[in-house]
Amino acid sequence: MRSTRSFLPRAIALAAFAAFTVSGAAHAQGEPIKVGFMLPATGTYANLGTMIENGFKLQVQEQGGKLAGREVQYFKVDDESDPAKAADNVNKLIKRDAVDVLVGTVHSGVAMTMAKAAKESNTLLIVPNAGADAITGPMCAKNIFRTSFTNWQPAYAMGKVAADRGHKKAVTITWNYAAGNESVKGFTEGFEAGGGKVTQALSLPFPNVEFQALLTQIAAQKPDAVYAFFAGGGAVKFVKDYAAAGLMKTIPLYGPGFLTDGTLEAQGDAAQGMLTTLHYADNLNTPRDNAFRLAFAKAYKTNADVYAVQGYDAAQLLTAGLKAAGGDIKARDKVVAGMEAAQVDSPRGPFKLSKAHNPVQDIYLRQVKGNLNEVKNVAVKGLADPAKGCRM
Repeated sequence: MRSTRSFLPRAIALAAFAAFTVSGAAHAQGEPIKVGFMLPATGTYANLGTMIENGFKLQVQEQGGKLAGREVQYFKVDDESDPAKAADNVNKLIKRDAVDVLVGTVHSGVAMTMAKAAKESNTLLIVPNAGADAITGPMCAKNIFRTSFTNWQPAYAMGKVAADRGHKKAVTITWNYAAGNESVKGFTEGFEAGGGKVTQALSLPFPNVEFQALLTQIAAQKPDAVYAFFAGGGAVKFVKDYAAAGLMKTIPLYGPGFLTDGTLEAQGDAAQGMLTTLHYADNLNTPRDNAFRLAFAKAYKTNADVYAVQGYDAAQLLTAGLKAAGGDIKARDKVVAGMEAAQVDSPRGPFKLSKAHNPVQDIYLRQVKGNLNEVKNVAVKGLADPAKGCRM
């Protein structure tokens, strides 16, 4: 009898503990998914950050305002595209807000700091734009994913296109910073693999837009083609200066899509007919893309762009992981496995992820017509970044 009496309180305690554990798990399962946006809300890239966020939220709304049946709670930090503030900003989301997943960013320098912090804290990170090769190269990790591109991908594709078009000598020009240098390296690799030769790599400090001296050098060299990496206001001025110098008539100008995306209205006639390469174009005219563009226009009263697509696909990728984990964001191994195995039904066209967690995707050859980057064909199908230095 004595042993029975001593057993009963212990059994009751164990039952109570089990009930508490089940209740606690159920409570955690019902808590909102905490999504931390670290994107530019001010400055040069503010509109890009808005498009990414809106794309992400559109996909959530299409799921009834939830992610895999879970409520969503958003936290936001303006990263100001400032690498010097990146560590403090990302720690606000990781430590202060205890987010389940980070989504960001546009600026590669800021994204590198985000990736480092995510790796050290084992926080799930989805990069919806920044193309720094290292993020899915030497800095790759099980908890770091990207839904955009590497700087190498569209550049390598354009190198292949230029070689296939019979060009033998090319000059490259860019700002002397990471994105530009990686883009030029990718173009050179693709061009020289096709039998071409880059005879000179020109650069100027970021964000200098005094191009005249370099354009004079290009005219003197008389290459078969020029490859340029610029974006935003710099892209506008370079394309207009290139055309004004009369070079567009004799030396074809090529670039990644960022040379003409969001800049065509300002570039005007100077950009007409230019060829660029990117993983998205304005007139894919597929049922998937048409439905996405219509829904985006209705929701936000503006046309979708590549940045909106990348944000939309970040939500799609996260949903795939959550579904594989039964909606439990804390079941990290299952979430990661679900994301790794995902076939993302993107407006750009379906894609899967490489072992380094970067999209394996079609890169389109686009031509400027009016204010559109119209698709001509697929420059390279299913292009995977080589992910040099990735050990995962």
